[in-house]
Amino acid sequence: MDLKELSLFVQKGNAKKVKELVNIALEEKIDAEQILNEGLISAMGEVGIKFKNNEIYVPEMLIAARAMNAGMQILEPILTAAGVKAIGVAVIGTVKGDLHDIGKNLVRMMLKGCGIEVYDIGVDVSPEAFADKAEEVGAQIVCLSALLTTTMPSMKDVIDEFTKRGIRDKYIFMIGGAPITTNFAKEIGADHYTADAATAAEVAKSLLVS
Repeated sequence: MDLKELSLFVQKGNAKKVKELVNIALEEKIDAEQILNEGLISAMGEVGIKFKNNEIYVPEMLIAARAMNAGMQILEPILTAAGVKAIGVAVIGTVKGDLHDIGKNLVRMMLKGCGIEVYDIGVDVSPEAFADKAEEVGAQIVCLSALLTTTMPSMKDVIDEFTKRGIRDKYIFMIGGAPITTNFAKEIGADHYTADAATAAEVAKSLLVS
């Protein structure tokens, strides 16, 4: 089968067809890593480009990401058994006091879509929980989300917690959310601010494969 067909169904968000085509590809003895790269990851790259060009919007992006995840669920055990490693590890969560998760969920799915192993620790996450999880899973990147101006200071609290523990320099901090700006990122000592999920995935991937 042509993996471009799989990629197109991921982009269209047809989870049922994606699962079907992944299984067909495996039956045809196509390598799981090839299916991942040419069928799923390439599709999310296209989705990211279309999103940035305003050709699609958040709902379409979410549906495509869910279709990608449907395929990933089949491939992950095979890839793990074959010893195929992710390009890196990220921890993501919405900071303490903030219960919004749509933006966070989008970033999580786009990060997974470019080959990063992602640990989503939810919403209203304390600085201590971010630091504990990052250390536990050996992450390289910590992604912080906030939608409320009142919870923006919690982002600094997270970075301060890492500094207090003497582990700040081990991690790349990426932040995002509606009220966040590049200047705010600089003020609190974050490494990167990205305006949308597609850009977040691009930046994260470039940092991990550079």
